[in-house]
Amino acid sequence: MTGELISSILVVMGAVFCGLSAFGLVRLPDVYLRSHAATKSATFGVLCLLTGGFLYFWFKDGTVNIKLLLAIVFVFITSPVAGHLNGRAAYRSGVPLWKGSIQDDLKVLGEESQETSAK
Repeated sequence: MTGELISSILVVMGAVFCGLSAFGLVRLPDVYLRSHAATKSATFGVLCLLTGGFLYFWFKDGTVNIKLLLAIVFVFITSPVAGHLNGRAAYRSGVPLWKGSIQDDLKVLGEESQETSAK
């Protein structure tokens, strides 16, 4: 009974985080903030959903589902990397930051690399 309760809580929590992620993708103003919403909260939501499913089958049937474990590891590794690469590609292709952005840490690095390549 407690195993089903724990897995149910994880599934509901994962669904809430996935919903918040979808809301963030629609409401946030630029590609960098949207990437943050897509990678952080969606990854956590999917990991909670998969962990809840894994625990449910483990407590109910006593079986360990290797496919769910592999999916958890795969999502945990690939989703943040994909979000980082999307943001990096957007920055390098000149997508502007949101006008309310306060600081651009990569601008200094870009100017330094241009000065080095000019020499």
